[in-house]
Amino acid sequence: MKPLFFAISLLLSWQSIASDETTEQTQPQTSNEQKAEKKDVPSLEFIEEKPATEQKSASETEKATVEAAQVGEKAEEAAKTTSETTASNDEQKATAAALKAVAEVDDSKVLGTQTPAPAEQPKTVAEKQQAVAEAEKAVNQAKEALTAKQQEKARQSRESMAVIEQLIAAYNARNIDAFIKMYDENVEFYTFPNELMFTGKEKLIARYGIMFKKLKCIKSSPIKRIVLGNIVIDHELSETCTQDPKVVDKRSEFVTSYKIENGKITKVLFFR
Repeated sequence: MKPLFFAISLLLSWQSIASDETTEQTQPQTSNEQKAEKKDVPSLEFIEEKPATEQKSASETEKATVEAAQVGEKAEEAAKTTSETTASNDEQKATAAALKAVAEVDDSKVLGTQTPAPAEQPKTVAEKQQAVAEAEKAVNQAKEALTAKQQEKARQSRESMAVIEQLIAAYNARNIDAFIKMYDENVEFYTFPNELMFTGKEKLIARYGIMFKKLKCIKSSPIKRIVLGNIVIDHELSETCTQDPKVVDKRSEFVTSYKIENGKITKVLFFR
């Protein structure tokens, strides 16, 4: 009986002790949970100040963006200035190099600056003959170098000068037939610059035929002559005798241009 009573008392004591420990553990846990909740929940002051902080952060962000843009613009301007400075330096260097190149030009081969070396004179008969042969070869090569146009122009010049020579001879002889023979049927006579005097052989015969019969002497002498292809320009001195064939009583100078085609004079221009 006593043992049973003792066991029951012991059990009750154990339950009481367990209940007290549970209560003590529960209270601290509750207190800790409350503290944790209090810790997690922000204070009123913190909640009220948070928008101001966010506004401040946004303002700082905008300010930083503006400053970054300004820095970028300054960097672009600095890069542009650097590029322009570099280009200017390159131009100066190029100019200096060009001036230096001009200063260093070798003018030893410029015509007129070199001292001509004396020609070596042939010493033997064979060398002289060789020099003559080389000179003849050079002349022949020069003739062959003439183009067909130049050769044709030279041929025309010779023929045109021959026609004018015959014309002057007939004029000085007062031979109207030989004089008229040198002109084309439709020859034109002008006074400078382009005033038409007459055309055709008939008027030419009437004009010069009377002059040849009336004058006692006529003499035309070329002072200067220019021949270019089928054009001949004569600066002439004309002398005439009106009474005595041995006494020249009139002298005059005039310039005449002749155009020759197919061996005939087709146009005459008088410069008065």
